[in-house]
Amino acid sequence: MAEQQAESRRVVVETPTTRREVVHSEATRYPERNGISGAALAAIVVGVIALAAIIILFALNRQDTANDNLATQTQPTTIMQQPAQQPPIVVQQPATQPAPVIINGQPAPATGGTTTSTSSGPDDASIQAAVDKKLQDNPSFASLGIVASVVNGKATLTGTVKTEALKAQIGRAVLNVKGVKEVDNQIIVG
Repeated sequence: MAEQQAESRRVVVETPTTRREVVHSEATRYPERNGISGAALAAIVVGVIALAAIIILFALNRQDTANDNLATQTQPTTIMQQPAQQPPIVVQQPATQPAPVIINGQPAPATGGTTTSTSSGPDDASIQAAVDKKLQDNPSFASLGIVASVVNGKATLTGTVKTEALKAQIGRAVLNVKGVKEVDNQIIVG
């Protein structure tokens, strides 16, 4: 719809004989505006604001979901450390010999075979007791739960400690026990 504006002017024309008044009217026509009307502009602004609000809410919802997922993934885990499995303790009994047979009041003659008896049984037990006492008497070793088993003078150590230095220190202490010939240090550093 084009707008029209009329403009009128009165012009007086004087000639030598007459004087007359001429009304001059001029209509000015303005073409239609091709721009956006005010209502359309308002609708666009409202739409952009609504879209921005939806995007913000969506981003916040994703962030909350990510935080929830992160919280469930980083739950503190309790690690229970179980003591190392202890090797079986082998106790060697001295070889028993059959009772001698007495014939006519005389002892039986010795047989040509040799008997092997290990004298390490009782010695191992006393060495085992000394090693256990050494580990229990030292306050820094007593709480570690180190297990030692002695067979033929060889002490095998098992358990878990925090440092390599502590492992070596325990090995040296057991090697210094009287009767220990060798130490097999199987302590785990962890």
